[in-house]
Amino acid sequence: MGKLASENSILERIERAFSRSKSGLRLGLGDDAALWEPAPGFATILTCDWFLEGTHFWRAKHSPDAVGWKCLARATSDIAAMGGIPRTFLLSLALPASHTGKWLDEFLGGLRRASGFLGCQLAGGDTTRNEKILINISVVGEVRKGGAILRSGARPGDILYVSGTLGEAQLGLQQLRRRPSSGRLPTSALKRHLYPEPRLKLGQWLSSQDLATAMMDISDGLSSDLPRLCAASRVGASVLASSLPKPRNTTSNALELALNGGDDYELLFTVARSKSKAIPSRFGKARLSAIGEITKTQNLILLDDGHERSLSAAGWDAFKISRR
Repeated sequence: MGKLASENSILERIERAFSRSKSGLRLGLGDDAALWEPAPGFATILTCDWFLEGTHFWRAKHSPDAVGWKCLARATSDIAAMGGIPRTFLLSLALPASHTGKWLDEFLGGLRRASGFLGCQLAGGDTTRNEKILINISVVGEVRKGGAILRSGARPGDILYVSGTLGEAQLGLQQLRRRPSSGRLPTSALKRHLYPEPRLKLGQWLSSQDLATAMMDISDGLSSDLPRLCAASRVGASVLASSLPKPRNTTSNALELALNGGDDYELLFTVARSKSKAIPSRFGKARLSAIGEITKTQNLILLDDGHERSLSAAGWDAFKISRR
């Protein structure tokens, strides 16, 4: 093992990995706190997200580059869910002394690529030593005043939509568990698990066109996230199993993956029936699928091959025994 890194040397390495941005960030790394000025006519969005070794990733299975990418991508998905634009973020990082060299450099490489892809600049943060790798990302974003899409705006009769394919990231995680090493080329499902791309442009478009009445991202699985949207809006929902965009070419239960998989960071949104014709079948690379409608009775129903059953929350819950 080489010379142990000091906290100052780790901070210097982080600072070297990121260039300064002038997009509202007046003062970034190197002082006690950052200074950020939102643009006139915009409201500020604040969100934070944990990414923990043993809970969200495994040191032996997930490459540090993928950990760096995903910890920021999943945090910015909350900005996408409100129709916002991510601007800057804070990184809190705890790691063992053994991972302050090559692992840290590769982690910062993935984080820097995600930062550039998402247009979200590092402003600062904190570091400490710990036997497990613990990451917390706080993101500051903006949305035009009056343009934020909340969970609470769905109304009976609205059409329910999702973007992308549901359950593909969970399928990728299953594949990762079976992989003997990280040297093989990743499948499309594994890429979805390792390098998710939050639907920022879609969220911004839905906001700018005043189309979505309610919206949230799907991080814990449709069966767990849809009840949250319905509870906020005080409505129910009827979902068509046949309309769910399921993973293809899998021996796993595709319907279960689509309902409960989670980790997709797709958008779940509602649109008034009178505006539903304005929703295209695709937006960029993402499929947009109408999967049901909002109902007045506060029940969640799944219609599957002519049979009706209650939709139970069976997605990710960090406080229950992990399916992952």
